[in-house]
Amino acid sequence: MTSVITLLTDYGLEDGYVAACHGVIVGISPESRIIDVCHLVPSGDVRRAAAILAQTIPYLPSGVHIAVVDPWGGSRRAVAVEAGSHVFLGPDNGVLSWAVHASGGAKAAYALANEDFFRKPVSPTFHGRDVFAPVAAHLAVGRGLAELGPEIPLERLVSLPAPTSLVREGVVEGEVLSVDRYGNTQLSVSAADLLTLGVRPGSTLVVWLGRRQISVPFRETFAAVPPGELVAFADSAGLVALAVNSGDASQRLGLPPGAHVRLSPAPSSG
Repeated sequence: MTSVITLLTDYGLEDGYVAACHGVIVGISPESRIIDVCHLVPSGDVRRAAAILAQTIPYLPSGVHIAVVDPWGGSRRAVAVEAGSHVFLGPDNGVLSWAVHASGGAKAAYALANEDFFRKPVSPTFHGRDVFAPVAAHLAVGRGLAELGPEIPLERLVSLPAPTSLVREGVVEGEVLSVDRYGNTQLSVSAADLLTLGVRPGSTLVVWLGRRQISVPFRETFAAVPPGELVAFADSAGLVALAVNSGDASQRLGLPPGAHVRLSPAPSSG
């Protein structure tokens, strides 16, 4: 098993939680290279964590990837899921599901039940330190997945509903997938979806937000409009995002994750 271990949590950076996880890993596998994906996921936001991991995994090396975002406080079973050249560790609450799909789908899954791999005593509120970190380190030094616990039928893994995107009759329908720290509002609609409607950078979109309807320029970057202006662009994941240059689109538009949106080309003025 590769010695690369990545960490994605909602632990924040104000306390020593992330450092504790690093310390446990290095104590077992001193040669491991640890990559911090993100620790500023909004508390308990499983969808946001799932989106971050799925959109980052294509750029990460083969390794063991820990994702610990669990609003139920560790009550979900802990699992290891093998997909492609990766092993994902986390609570079985769907946080791993989009990244597993992005990696080609699950090949095998195991419950983390063998306490020989855990740090003891196991805190009921800090499985990142006492369960997932030591398990990842043991895998990095060569222990096998089948040693972790009983195999889980793949159909019994919890999966988040896939983000929706539907093109029909000159309109593409989708949802707010996530909102980043800048207030940029990422949609489940791809730039390719817009292209099927004839929308390219330089065009104008009509965006329906419930009963509201607004016109938004579609550009290559948010900097293509003056400060304070709303803009749509294809982000680094190839998805359409709504942004305000030097502002917060989520706050201005009042669009939380999961909100339904519709996009269409603006009518020709000619």
